[in-house]
Amino acid sequence: MRGSFPSIKALYSALLMTALTAPTVFAQPPAPAASSAASSLVERQLGDGLYELALIPGQNKLYVASAQSFKDVNGGVIYRLDPTTLALTGETHTDLKNFGMAIDDKGQFFYTTNSLDGGVSKVDTQTGKVVERLFFKGKDKDGDPIGAREILFHNNQLYIGRVTDPGYISIVDAQTMTLKGKIDNVGKWVTGIIYSPITKRIYAASGSGEIAVINPADNKIEQRWKPDDGHKYLFLNMAEDPTTGRLFVTDNSEGKTTLVFDERSGKVIKRLPGDALGIKFTAKRHEIYISQRESKKVIQLDATHLTQKRSWSFEGHPNSLLVSPDGNSLYVTIKQDFNEDNTTKGPDSVARISLK
Repeated sequence: MRGSFPSIKALYSALLMTALTAPTVFAQPPAPAASSAASSLVERQLGDGLYELALIPGQNKLYVASAQSFKDVNGGVIYRLDPTTLALTGETHTDLKNFGMAIDDKGQFFYTTNSLDGGVSKVDTQTGKVVERLFFKGKDKDGDPIGAREILFHNNQLYIGRVTDPGYISIVDAQTMTLKGKIDNVGKWVTGIIYSPITKRIYAASGSGEIAVINPADNKIEQRWKPDDGHKYLFLNMAEDPTTGRLFVTDNSEGKTTLVFDERSGKVIKRLPGDALGIKFTAKRHEIYISQRESKKVIQLDATHLTQKRSWSFEGHPNSLLVSPDGNSLYVTIKQDFNEDNTTKGPDSVARISLK
């Protein structure tokens, strides 16, 4: 892995730019958040190493996964925020660093990947406490645990993308936290993974620039979709518009584009220029949101005509996105620049954008 990246830490900086111990949980007094003049955007500084978010239905809790600093800091934090004001309402200090997030169907637990340790943690949504962990076996050629990046909860199972070459997906029983199997040869670094309720297939994006189409009934790869235009791609994240049967895939390497696949044919039907990292679709508003790390913007597109409607600019680099179930709020984690020693130039932030 170090042939392309100096370390697994550097790999996660590039991609995310993308034994159980008892953690401590304690409440914090709310801190004031910075608000825009139009009051449509609220942003607050939170801490180092922020990545993905999880909004718990009916519980008024927004959880944010943190890896903390990569230099001289062991472990990470899971922050709990008020989803409206972004006031800090609790913290869980974990002995491992936290990256990806997924919630179960009932909202009782969420799961966070501990990428640098090759594991996944199960967290109680009521308390924020880690209740169980699973560590995967296997090391890469440098002796590091094989990274566990993106995570999908589907049919009481966890599908966890593994960052290695060739990449694979680990399948975990979400209730018992036991390994059930794996899907091999998905592509170089499994970077993104979603489920389509329309095609009833799992889509897995990879750093080799292809989409593996997986049937979750037997966990077999049925198709592989590629742009086939002669360009190199490092696919990252995906979003689906089920009303039009289009799959949106971001690429922030050489391509600096968002590719639009027709799910019926598996062919690329359109390219949206511009750097792209996180991407989300909301059916309620029929809109697409893309985080542009380099441009320091989040853009809003009309999902039918794929034309830009609005954009929001930040001082830092927008990273992960989350749309609330009611479609009224968009949450963004905002990263700071990395120094050469893997420290950052300041704490990362979380923003809430009102879409109403």
